[in-house]
Amino acid sequence: MADSKPLPALNGNPVAAEALLQEVFGIVMDEAIRKGTCVSQKVCEWKEPEELKQLLDLELRSQGESQEQILERCRTVIRYSVKTGHPRFFNQLFSGLDAHALAGRIITETLNTSQYTYEIAPVFVLMEEEVLKKLRALVGWSSGDGVFCPGGSISNMYAMNLARYRRFPDCKQRGLRALPPLALFTSKECHYSIKKGAAFLGLGTDSVRVVKADERGRMVPADLEQQIIMAEAEGAVPFLVSATAGTTVLGAFDPLEAIADVCQRHGLWLHVDAAWGGSVLLSQTHRHLLDGIQRADSVAWNPHKLLAAGLQCSVLLLRDTSNLLKRCHAAQATYLFQQDKFYDVALDTGDKVVQCGRHVDCLKLWLMWKAQGGQGLEQRVDRTFALARYLVEEMKKREGFELVMEPEFVNVCFWFVPPSLRGQRGSPDYEERLSKVAPVLKERMVKEGSMMIGYQPHGTRGNFFRMVVANPSLTLADMDFLLDELERLGQDL
Repeated sequence: MADSKPLPALNGNPVAAEALLQEVFGIVMDEAIRKGTCVSQKVCEWKEPEELKQLLDLELRSQGESQEQILERCRTVIRYSVKTGHPRFFNQLFSGLDAHALAGRIITETLNTSQYTYEIAPVFVLMEEEVLKKLRALVGWSSGDGVFCPGGSISNMYAMNLARYRRFPDCKQRGLRALPPLALFTSKECHYSIKKGAAFLGLGTDSVRVVKADERGRMVPADLEQQIIMAEAEGAVPFLVSATAGTTVLGAFDPLEAIADVCQRHGLWLHVDAAWGGSVLLSQTHRHLLDGIQRADSVAWNPHKLLAAGLQCSVLLLRDTSNLLKRCHAAQATYLFQQDKFYDVALDTGDKVVQCGRHVDCLKLWLMWKAQGGQGLEQRVDRTFALARYLVEEMKKREGFELVMEPEFVNVCFWFVPPSLRGQRGSPDYEERLSKVAPVLKERMVKEGSMMIGYQPHGTRGNFFRMVVANPSLTLADMDFLLDELERLGQDL
């Protein structure tokens, strides 16, 4: 490849640039979209790291390459990447490929602007506020604030920072020396970003008080109250409770009304991490799972998960109407946020956030919503619940499938019990042997490229599969395939 004719510079040559992009778009359509979402194609083409490095030829050299080589590089990248839009990709809390959202992502990347001032992102400043307003209304708020964030973990960190600032505004200038020992509270089923956020913000992981969860993974409000009282007795100052609506593994919804009562009694900020479960608010049938969310001070919600808006699409919503976001984070950079501009400078929203450059994440959700309508998105959510219920009922009909628990969301957690272990429950090494099954099956499915499902241990439970029913293109046939494929892959175990 080093001997090939170098790629001529495309700068100033719009015809050549357009020709290249037309070719690339064709490759994307064929390889990433048509094949990447087709059940007759592989979810992934597994290669060991050293072999993959050779196939990709990752080294960056001083000489450029020909257009033919660049196009082949595009094909290679797609070929060896995991196809997360594939109907048999069940591995994460995001999956699927929505055409309207993808169109929004393509336009966003092409326009390549930053969401910080109205002067360079007028369309998206207005659009972001309208989308945030709609999402707040679904939570149950007629006013408030919010921002699109680079992922749910960052949304959770923003909530922690805002809660701390509201309680101790001096900390913005004086830092940690302005603070007494603080305590925040979350359940043992919370997302790991809560502890990461505590470390990142200088609170320390010891400030995170872990509240008990019940057998279904839901926070126990009585223990929350006890933990708050204990923290105060130890000289710490409680300031925030982070509840979860849709836990990562079990898909549990914390009892928000009861938790809100505790927060109200103790004057604490209530944050709801609804990154996974927030989209259930669109469903009139299932939104009761989030009853009480309107009493929260802040909510994290990731439409790139259950709504398939595409990575990344994450929001932090606030009930606050006092401009807390801006007061907490503003640095008033005069080269961006001049106060004597010729338009309303309140439209320059960039000083609300800790980032300077900020990716536009609202268009893909806005365009998808325009196409589907709220009713279409509601049907999408309801369909995932129905497919999850179908899968559970089919599992009950087959030997070798054992539910961890009856799901209340679209996380279906289960063990596959291979032939050699059936009827062996209670034997001395049963749990140890069962725990080895999921890793073996995961390796087999990935190396064949037939499907991808996540697994994990959980508390005292050994490894089990967590099937996520989220892809909007899933059918009953895909649910049947999953069961058939596990039986095929595990028949000799």
